[in-house]
Amino acid sequence: MRILAIDYGSKKCGIAASDPLRIIATGLETIPTWQLFDWLKTYLEKEPVGDLVIGESLHKDGKPNKIHEHVIGFERKFAKLYPEITLHRQDEFRTSKRAMEALIEMGVPKMKRREKERIDKMAATIILQDFMESIT
Repeated sequence: MRILAIDYGSKKCGIAASDPLRIIATGLETIPTWQLFDWLKTYLEKEPVGDLVIGESLHKDGKPNKIHEHVIGFERKFAKLYPEITLHRQDEFRTSKRAMEALIEMGVPKMKRREKERIDKMAATIILQDFMESIT
């Protein structure tokens, strides 16, 4: 079964998924946060997912930031709707910066790198990669 990852934001969420063998992380898309549960419902009807990883958003000192409460609310609702899918948190510190660096390395033009959707999707991919590396 796949692993799904979310870079949760107050306005938009980047989403990434592993392949069924859990080897490769791929960015899927960036969607408005208010559409997240509708998107998940559609995706989960088509694809078998065993784990969901959500970026844990903390300040440098380890204290929760302003989005943390929203993440907890999302996790509670998700756990009620999909109790068969295991929830995990993965540190997302610096994932947006790492995403920008990855886009530069990939040769993505500067104008396209300014598109926040690309960064969110790449950040979700990094969250997923970091999680997959931590469990191997």
